[in-house]
Amino acid sequence: MAESKSPPALPCKAVIVPGNGGGHVEDSNWYGWVNKKLNQVPDFQCLLKNMPDPITAKEKIWLPFMEEKLQCDGQTIIIGHSSGAVAAMRYAEIHKVYAIVLIAAYTSDLGDDNERESGYFNRPWQWEKIRSNCSKIVQFGSTDDPFLPWAEQQEVADCLGAELHKYADQGHFQNQTFPHLVAVVNKMLNTFL
Repeated sequence: MAESKSPPALPCKAVIVPGNGGGHVEDSNWYGWVNKKLNQVPDFQCLLKNMPDPITAKEKIWLPFMEEKLQCDGQTIIIGHSSGAVAAMRYAEIHKVYAIVLIAAYTSDLGDDNERESGYFNRPWQWEKIRSNCSKIVQFGSTDDPFLPWAEQQEVADCLGAELHKYADQGHFQNQTFPHLVAVVNKMLNTFL
């Protein structure tokens, strides 16, 4: 008789990894609002911390911080926005996590010196490793993003087989609230607030 593989335990926490260049994360974009909403879920924790090296967002600094300080593991949903989405993908290449939720994800340095210096784009993406290290991959993207070409966002969705939530009017997802994101995470947790 074949041994059945049990589904992964439900996640016990989410970690919001912000984009680079912002100020205090609690006051930036939707981060603080989503953090408060997800912390209302019983027996669940959402973490939102100011990242070290917030301007360049170097991989060699952010990934160890995600592992050691934020303790992203197999029961963690990593919610990454912009360069935080890129960090989430690189993290999932080498670590098992419950899920990654990518907002405004991209695949190249966009011809930008700061992005090139971050270190995320100096080698090919390991899409298969990311897929095998996550039980769920969700992506939010908008065709009117002023910073990211849609082709790169679509490439992420295609290569990861992500559950894609495609918009035409959300720009770079810099609103103060993000109810659809909270709904997606609640669905993963089988809770509905």
